Amino acid sequence: MTAKQAVAKRIIELCAERGIAVNALANLSGVSPSTVYSMLNEKSKNPGVISLQKLCDGLEISLRTFFDSPLFEGLEQEIK
Repeated sequence: MTAKQAVAKRIIELCAERGIAVNALANLSGVSPSTVYSMLNEKSKNPGVISLQKLCDGLEISLRTFFDSPLFEGLEQEIK
């Protein structure tokens, strides 16, 4: 799994845990829904840390908590 895929899965996982839709997360975070959806699909190859921070703010978690998931263990090497 790539880091991009892990980020997308983690966003979906956190929304499911809280019972909120991706659009609701966008509204809570002050991020446009199109930005969030681009983070979830192949449009955005590199989700920005500022956008991730805003999503975390909307979820009321820290970036540390966001990345504290087994999804981020053993990621594929990005340099090829």
